[in-house]
Amino acid sequence: MSGVPTSTSRFDKRRARTRAALIEAAQGLLVEGRLGVPIREVTERADVGIGTFYNHFASKDELFAAAIESALSQWAESLDAVDDGTTDPAALFARSFRLTGRLHRLEPQISRVLLSQGHALSQSPDGMGPRARRDIRAAQEAGRFLDMDLDRAMVVVTGAMIELGHLLHERPGLDEAETVDGVTSDVLVALGLERAEAERLCAEPLPSIDATAGLG
Repeated sequence: MSGVPTSTSRFDKRRARTRAALIEAAQGLLVEGRLGVPIREVTERADVGIGTFYNHFASKDELFAAAIESALSQWAESLDAVDDGTTDPAALFARSFRLTGRLHRLEPQISRVLLSQGHALSQSPDGMGPRARRDIRAAQEAGRFLDMDLDRAMVVVTGAMIELGHLLHERPGLDEAETVDGVTSDVLVALGLERAEAERLCAEPLPSIDATAGLG
């Protein structure tokens, strides 16, 4: 009896590793913009057989969707891991934006996958988008942000985050913290804060990124 759980556990772990290898291969192809490659190239990257591929995914499109979902979920977990007792919704938004900006350099693979899907940052049910909408709405209700249309606010937020990510990747010499916090301050002003208040929030200490990222 004792051997059954061990065998099952080994099978599940092996299956999980195979699925993770396929998703990682797909994320690499997404970064390269090579969605039209044959399944054989995906399996070669993941070092698995084509038959094994179909044990996990019905099609290449399903795999790419899973790769994007995985990136968004990991991104979300890094934000959810932070809880410093902050209740001010404007401060919560600022902290999440600053942490997300830093993750472009901390987790470049995940960042590039998300940037390759730009609009998903705003519209996905996971990741930064729904959290930003939640905090912006709460800040509006608290009188901290302007009462602008939420979709318009997300145009400002998502556009800034996408361009920030590309900027950090393309110009590795830029100071990450200074650049991210400067853009965050600009976004906060666009959402309705006074510049001095925006800069105050961006000067608040952040929790350790390494401790909160939780990305593998």
